[in-house]
Amino acid sequence: MKIVADDKIPFLKGVLEPYADVEYFSGSKISKENILNADALIVRTRTKCNKDLMDGTKIKIVTTATIGTDHIDIDYCDQNNIKWLNAPGCNSTSVMQYISSVLLTLAQLENSNLAEKTIGIIGIGNVGSKIKKVAEILGMKVLLNDPPREREEGGNKFCSLDKIIKESDIITFHVPLNKQGIDKTFHLADETFFNKLEKKPIIINSSRGEVIKTAALKEAIKNDKVNSVVLDVWENEPNIDLEL
Repeated sequence: MKIVADDKIPFLKGVLEPYADVEYFSGSKISKENILNADALIVRTRTKCNKDLMDGTKIKIVTTATIGTDHIDIDYCDQNNIKWLNAPGCNSTSVMQYISSVLLTLAQLENSNLAEKTIGIIGIGNVGSKIKKVAEILGMKVLLNDPPREREEGGNKFCSLDKIIKESDIITFHVPLNKQGIDKTFHLADETFFNKLEKKPIIINSSRGEVIKTAALKEAIKNDKVNSVVLDVWENEPNIDLEL
């Protein structure tokens, strides 16, 4: 069995070698030429696993060391009997620690008391649930928005996106990237979103870059609609928008 893997996945090297022939490449350098005789791919978001990459190869399984799957053409895989696997929650603790450090750093810089702040968490999955617990420990008022969970679970623990927009001092995104459907998150934070802001909040995005529309964000910054912006992800990454 031959496996082609992203060389930036931590702790992977040496694990599979007793069982397979493994070749490592930079995620952006994985190409049809170097996977022609491979049976499996182990990737991150840098590798677009679609027909252009896999057509005419021997690939039988694609695994991604990420929560998201928007870099995998799932329809193509399903139609061609290529199994695919992702890793939900794999980095949830790391992201929780990152967001915690962001909250504490901003509170220190602004000499503010987090216990007096309202945080709106959009997306209450593996990561969002941990952010909720941290925010509660810090004494913050917590607003939760997750339409799929609200439909499934009911109750009154979730609120509308508009409520988060209007009442939050901090808004943090922890959603998957859905480009269509009732739970579309592509450009969730667009011109309409930013124009509704009332409290000049801090915006944090550590989910997917395309959840925030860059042009709308830049306009919001220009018009002083937001306090601070913390981006761990952005549109068209890894390319840097110097204006942003």
